[in-house]
Amino acid sequence: MATLTYYGHATWALETRGIAILMDPFFTGNPLAPTAAGSVRADFIVLTHAHGDHYGDTIEIARRTGATVISNFEIVAYCQKQGVAAAHPLHIGGGAAFPFGRAKLTIAHHGSSFPDGTYGGQPAGILLEVEGRRLYNAGDTGLFSDMSLIGEAGLDVALLPIGDNFTMGPDDAAKAAGLLRARTVIPQHYKTWPMLVQDPEPFKRMVESSTDSRVVILNPGETFEIR
Repeated sequence: MATLTYYGHATWALETRGIAILMDPFFTGNPLAPTAAGSVRADFIVLTHAHGDHYGDTIEIARRTGATVISNFEIVAYCQKQGVAAAHPLHIGGGAAFPFGRAKLTIAHHGSSFPDGTYGGQPAGILLEVEGRRLYNAGDTGLFSDMSLIGEAGLDVALLPIGDNFTMGPDDAAKAAGLLRARTVIPQHYKTWPMLVQDPEPFKRMVESSTDSRVVILNPGETFEIR
């Protein structure tokens, strides 16, 4: 059984068969994070894009744990220049097998650059296949109609931003849920700072009244079992 732990903003830990996968590990500077970068496990780190609130503590964690960084070519190359020893580059539409299962990058519509201004390549969403389950992390994307193709093969979990301003807001995220048709939808990228304050309950009502998806709202530090 795989478990998904929310660390606030858009930071997640996915554990499967003893393997720890971190997605967008933003701990330092994350006011919602219930733990510090120095205390998390990681065998793999998967990044949607290079913005500081997603790239976050990647270098520190990868150096400490020896985790393999998975992301687009530009992000992987940048991390290797920062001393990350293990990395695997992908690009949009491309996937590869890993000890935990499979990872694939999907399109995402927004920007991507590192905190120092270096180009971060194309932003992405993440499709992960673990233990026969499929998880989609939309990253910071805006709504796009091809989400229907992402959901076509069946999704068990979809992680969707609802914070508005920099990402989809609740209304567009609810439309995204309708296109993706995931069994479970979990909101992310909200409440971190004043401009991202959202109440997830109206989002939950919109999705559950218009789709067959169930919405699970997690507080930072809480875990969801993917069955």
